Amino acid sequence: MKCRMRSAERGVPTGSADAPLRGGSIANRKSSIITGFTLIELMMVVAIMGLLMATGVPAILSVTREAPMRKAVNDVLDICSHARAQAILRGQTMIVVFHPRLRQVALSGGADASMPAAPATRVGRASVNSAEFDPSVVIEGLGINNFDYTDSDGEARVRFFANGTSDEMTLVLSSGGEYRKITLEVTTALASVGTVR
Repeated sequence: MKCRMRSAERGVPTGSADAPLRGGSIANRKSSIITGFTLIELMMVVAIMGLLMATGVPAILSVTREAPMRKAVNDVLDICSHARAQAILRGQTMIVVFHPRLRQVALSGGADASMPAAPATRVGRASVNSAEFDPSVVIEGLGINNFDYTDSDGEARVRFFANGTSDEMTLVLSSGGEYRKITLEVTTALASVGTVR
């Protein structure tokens, strides 16, 4: 009997192993409770994740989707860079054609299959050979070699030469009160962007 009392004091059930536990001690009841997360805790985690996603999605979309002005500027820079690179690599004059009234710009001649494709200047985007500006983007000014082509119905051509030089060009774009000026440096044919006030 002495043995049974000690085991009962410790919370160990007495009797046979097949006998059901009745009442048992507090220690036995606690060990039978399964631990885990409550529904409220899980719902709080889901709510916090939802808030984080709701605040992060607009930022991600603004990075992946370019605004009309930024896209127009990047397209012109990409086309000019591609024209300069192809002129130097091929050893021949490349031409960038602007259609001011149609808000279009294109690299004349297209890509030659025997020449390697020019690398893209924007991450995650293919190289651009032609572009049409968004209707909200307006060509405010287009000057090539000191001639104004802003209101021209025809084509305005900018030549990129094999020695790494180009015609002089100044392009002013506007969209929603925002102005950008793209200029080509004659001796290096490199395009630069500035803000017009």
